[in-house]
Amino acid sequence: MSTTTFSKVRIQLEDFSVTDEIEAMKKVSRNIGGITTFLGTGRELSKGENISKLNFEHYPKMAEKKLEEIREKAIQDFGVIDMSIIHRIGPIEIGENIVLIVAVGEHRGETFKACEWAIAELKRTTPIWKRETTTKGEVWVQDTP
Repeated sequence: MSTTTFSKVRIQLEDFSVTDEIEAMKKVSRNIGGITTFLGTGRELSKGENISKLNFEHYPKMAEKKLEEIREKAIQDFGVIDMSIIHRIGPIEIGENIVLIVAVGEHRGETFKACEWAIAELKRTTPIWKRETTTKGEVWVQDTP
């Protein structure tokens, strides 16, 4: 991992290791029977336009606070044992990691539901903005798919 202490909510410039993040979450409890992950990566095509580069900006402290609220609500509402959320900011190349959510629980059902809800809520409410560089110039992405 890139940090010496494991924080379950992070916004960072550097890439992350999916394997390291899963291994860290597995250490949370011996009752974990299901782990669900969502990994978002930079894609080359969006709305019919070729993308050459992505850049993410955020509202510092507010974005981290929102991610922590999402994590806490997912644990409470879906009964998962724990969840971690990592989102990168800054320039992202096509194919690179952008966001990772890891939900761990006793069973798979609650982890799938919590993970799906968390990414939808993140995209809907967290002050993190994406700018795509296309052949037509730079475009701020407003809507969430």
